[in-house]
Amino acid sequence: AVTSVGGGVQRSGADLADPNGPVASFMFLGPTGVGKTELAKALASYLFNSDTALVRLDMSEYMEKHSVARLIGAPPGYVGYDEGGMLTDAVRQKPYSVVLFDEIEKAHVDVFNVLLQLLDEGHVTDTQGRNVSFRNCLIIMTSNLGSDEISYANKRRNKVNVKDAVMQHVRSHFRPEFVNRLDEFIVFEPLTHAQIEEIVQLQTKKLSQRIDTQRMNLSLDRSAIEHLARQGYDPAYGARPVRRAIQRELIQPLANAMLRGVFNEDDTILVTADRQGICLSNGPKIVREVYDIHAQDSEDESANL
Repeated sequence: AVTSVGGGVQRSGADLADPNGPVASFMFLGPTGVGKTELAKALASYLFNSDTALVRLDMSEYMEKHSVARLIGAPPGYVGYDEGGMLTDAVRQKPYSVVLFDEIEKAHVDVFNVLLQLLDEGHVTDTQGRNVSFRNCLIIMTSNLGSDEISYANKRRNKVNVKDAVMQHVRSHFRPEFVNRLDEFIVFEPLTHAQIEEIVQLQTKKLSQRIDTQRMNLSLDRSAIEHLARQGYDPAYGARPVRRAIQRELIQPLANAMLRGVFNEDDTILVTADRQGICLSNGPKIVREVYDIHAQDSEDESANL
């Protein structure tokens, strides 16, 4: 996926892309929780050096015919005319950005008339007559179409022709003129356990950086990473439960321990895991405590009876 997106951006950078359209346009296809939206966020940060260079629109909010007005503004004489459109105003304020249309398959058919103009001409005219350019924008649309085909092929370890099967769903859902205007369709496969572990490492690295500000160090061994990956993986939701698993299994017990004074400045907090769950210790002091958040919840419930 990253290679395909990179190729589109390189074509634009070399002035080989259509000068009248956006930088590039992609549709990311795949089941939930496989990184479609996260890649869009990463691209916004990398290409435009800002985490705020992402214009994100949830297309489940644009399922009605009148919702086009929310994109480009209400017609003259209607309520909200002076407020402008969610899409056009956002891009006028951020002309260099990644524009993400999440779950594009849910959008009303009239929304696609706006998108066709955007993709074909590189600009959209709002209801106040202002011409809003998208020629410095990267357009990304996400969709769950064909997710069952991807999951089925992954279970059978038969990935041949998966994209063809997914594209059949795409062509049956979207109009040909819309499909033909997109630069590339990228299929995301379900995440492997090894990839979930990498996500755990990335997210716990952020936690470690927060711990550093309190003059303590956080160190996770292999057993802890594997445990959090197991707890955070759900075949139906991909990597989405990982954040909650880290919150439940690591951050909450760690917060409890810190508030009780178990760990102090200059301590190295060692995080391991055994059959009982996550274990926290501070090394030489041989303080080893197992924090079971589920047991704590039970104690709290008993106290409230």
